[in-house]
Amino acid sequence: MLKSMIVASATLFMSTAAFAQSTVIVSEPPPPGAVVVREMPAQVRTYVMQQSVPSVSFQGDVLVGRVLPQDVDVHVVDGYNDYAYTVVNERRVVVDPGTRRVIQVLD
Repeated sequence: MLKSMIVASATLFMSTAAFAQSTVIVSEPPPPGAVVVREMPAQVRTYVMQQSVPSVSFQGDVLVGRVLPQDVDVHVVDGYNDYAYTVVNERRVVVDPGTRRVIQVLD
């Protein structure tokens, strides 16, 4: 009886560990309006935090996924052409330079 319970417990434990390690790969583009969060290299954050650019006023909250207007100057991160940054409402933001969509708000 004890052996049965130990085997059952071990099997249950191993199956939950397998579920925790599953990976989902999506090959289709996200639907319009979906917010896609991507992991940013630490060097990009460090670079952006060291730069001194004037803050731009923006009506509303600056949120991940929001697209910045064309009149907001964004600056490409040296060595990382997939990332740009600016300061909006006194908050540093990292944006996708192609879409101008906010990737991350830094504090």
